Amino acid sequence: MKRRKVIRYSESFKIQIVKEYEEDHIPVVELRKKYEIFGGATIQSWIRKYGRPSSQLKIIKVETPKERDRIKELEKENKLLKKALSKQTLEAIISESTVEAIADMLGMNVEELKKKYGDKQ
Repeated sequence: MKRRKVIRYSESFKIQIVKEYEEDHIPVVELRKKYEIFGGATIQSWIRKYGRPSSQLKIIKVETPKERDRIKELEKENKLLKKALSKQTLEAIISESTVEAIADMLGMNVEELKKKYGDKQ
């Protein structure tokens, strides 16, 4: 089995890379090639940790009012479905427990009880 090589970078090296990214405007792809850094998100994580806030990527979500309303609808529907599922699950547990209790009272196992009375529900 081939052992994977783990590379550890010093804090000063990480800061140097971030500095080159911020001040010299060298793209992350170029820095990865220049320093043979194989991890796809390694430099990005250094930028988040050591970089200026202005250097970090900002995610801006743009959505129309129609999309926003649809998301709210779906969230509401999801909440109702989760509630219905939990109710059904609880009812199934209660039913199974009841069948087990009846089988125990009759001195039978659950499979025998279901086989004998299952069709007569």
